[in-house]
Amino acid sequence: MKLTWYGHSAFRAEIDGAVVLIDPFFTGNPVFEGDIAAISTGVTHIIVTHGHGDHVGDTLAIAESSGAAVITNYDLAMHLASKGLKSFQPMNTGGTVDLGPFSVTLVRADHSAGMGEGGVNVPVGSANGAIIKAKGAKTLWHMGDTDIFSDMELLSEIHGVEACICPIGDRFTMGGKVAALAMTRFVKPKVAIPCHFGTFPIIDQNADAFVAGLKGSAIEAILPRKGEAFAI
Repeated sequence: MKLTWYGHSAFRAEIDGAVVLIDPFFTGNPVFEGDIAAISTGVTHIIVTHGHGDHVGDTLAIAESSGAAVITNYDLAMHLASKGLKSFQPMNTGGTVDLGPFSVTLVRADHSAGMGEGGVNVPVGSANGAIIKAKGAKTLWHMGDTDIFSDMELLSEIHGVEACICPIGDRFTMGGKVAALAMTRFVKPKVAIPCHFGTFPIIDQNADAFVAGLKGSAIEAILPRKGEAFAI
């Protein structure tokens, strides 16, 4: 599997037979550098972990231009459908959808979800993480936005998680020190990739605490460079 990070929680995952965008927050992302049209080229699916603007991002526009199917929780899927989304796979926590080249399972995340509508925050279902399984690739858990919880260990065991993208920015999610503890005590992946940091001034600006917390463990920390693809 080849991954590219675009800042915040936005990733492009390339696997045999599919190209997946996860939480494609580009427009309005102050650290995004790139061409949305180029990034969207060949995209077949979009996974949205939860209904906040910095994760839904450009989902509607990219889905319309590319024809990509959107995978997210039922309530958010219906909300986006009311805005014109045509192709989607509604799910909910604990469910798995087989999409051919890969499958997606939505799992628990300790966070909120809601979209602003005319100054009112509209609930749009649960916040989730997404576990992606593809033949010949490491099983990847994109945690979305979450705090630590001990059932991370059970979820990792059930799904055989080998790589994990985890938020480390604090304030809205767990911080780097706690995220490292989640990796070493509960998830125990082969590879850990931090995200949701350095985007806005009010969240942590670097991954130093996360990297320090993984020292001495068997987990490889990959610090991605924005816009540069890397293999896991």
